[in-house]
Amino acid sequence: MKIKLYGKQGHFKPAGIAAGIALVLGFACGCAKEEKEKEPEVSVQTTPAEKEDISQIVNEEAVVFPLQQATVAPKITSTIKQFLVQRGSRVRKGQLLAVLENADLSAAAESSRGEFDQAQAAYTTAVTSGLPQQIQKAELDAASAKSAFDAAEKVYNSRKDLFQQGAIPRRDLDTAQVALVAARSQNEQAQKQLADLQRIGKEQALKSAQGQRLAAEGKYHGAAAQLSYSEIKSPIDGVVTDRPLNVGDLATANQPLLTVMNISKLIAKGHIPQSEAAQLKVGNPAQLKVPGMDDPIEGKVTLVSPALDPGSTTIEVWVEAKKPNPALRPGITVQVAMTAKTVKDAVVVPATAVFKNPENNSTYVLVAGTDEKAHQKTVQVGIRNGEDAQIASGINPGDPVITSGGYAVPDGTKIKVEKPEAPEKAGADKEGADKEGADKADKKDADDADDKDKKDSADKKDDKKDEKKGGAAAKSEKEKE
Repeated sequence: MKIKLYGKQGHFKPAGIAAGIALVLGFACGCAKEEKEKEPEVSVQTTPAEKEDISQIVNEEAVVFPLQQATVAPKITSTIKQFLVQRGSRVRKGQLLAVLENADLSAAAESSRGEFDQAQAAYTTAVTSGLPQQIQKAELDAASAKSAFDAAEKVYNSRKDLFQQGAIPRRDLDTAQVALVAARSQNEQAQKQLADLQRIGKEQALKSAQGQRLAAEGKYHGAAAQLSYSEIKSPIDGVVTDRPLNVGDLATANQPLLTVMNISKLIAKGHIPQSEAAQLKVGNPAQLKVPGMDDPIEGKVTLVSPALDPGSTTIEVWVEAKKPNPALRPGITVQVAMTAKTVKDAVVVPATAVFKNPENNSTYVLVAGTDEKAHQKTVQVGIRNGEDAQIASGINPGDPVITSGGYAVPDGTKIKVEKPEAPEKAGADKEGADKEGADKADKKDADDADDKDKKDSADKKDDKKDEKKGGAAAKSEKEKE
């Protein structure tokens, strides 16, 4: 662009200078305005920080188990003679569930019972009759030996006196002395036998008889136990959930015959990471969410395993349902939400509004300032759950926190706060769009119908023309004839 500042004869023209200056200034202002318009502006949405209660929720998948379950297996191998229950039958503890073939066991038990009765009778006889007779005989023998000893002693003393007087020979005194020694020996032996029988014999005789009785009794009880193993009884109250065999099948020892579950109390077992399990304790409230069921089932934490599972490096946690629910069945997988702790009147923001600063590893949120700019606020985050986060420090209740459009936005960036679209408006728009689409479809159907009518009318006209042509041709032929 050229500006003419001089006239034909080289004279300076002030008007040209003014026009040039104005043009330069206008160009400069235009550049400054263009640079100002290039300042970045980000559209965001905000939500005020609210003061409310927030809970630390631990979510995990868990499998439902009955609190009590018994797999009933026989202790002997035998053919199944009778089943008294079916799948789904409710049973009580000690109720007879099945019977195995037991004819041989019954005979063995009867034989052992007879041997036991014999031993019992022998013991009774030994206690009441046999032993007292032996003691009585020993007492009589001891008394007789004592009398014989006393008599021999008197004879010896009498002959000793006579011998000293010279009335009898030495031979008679020696005979009396030998008789006394023999009587003394017999007396001592009889007294000792009586004492031993009274002191030891009675105890040993009773022990012998009692031992025989106990041996027979033990044999009988063993046979009776084998017989009882042929009758399968329920160890718990519950419901029969499995019965894999039928009457006539061979039941093998220690192999499952029936399964009984107590479904009045159900628990969900889950494996929680160490960091989350450390926040849980027995008694924490929980919820069990069953697939296909809208309302969760209330429960509570009943067990936090004190040991770590070495295979998965997790901790097993049990959640028990407070009330029975038909939708909760053993074996299904549920989602368990356990409340670890709750903070009252906390400053809460949406979890999507909290960001991590990669430079210093700090946590911050973006607050929309009154100067229409985004300002980073370093915060300390407390409890986090799926949707919200507690801000322990850094912002105040009511601060407009940027919840949408704030990712990777630098501090001081110019922002434009947009209001979220109202659900009613969105629904109305959708309804309007649906109505408009329906109207268009109806209009298209009407147009298609009109086109079809027009086509039918044109076809009829062509048919009439063909008829007229045919009639005219026939008339011409007739005239020629």
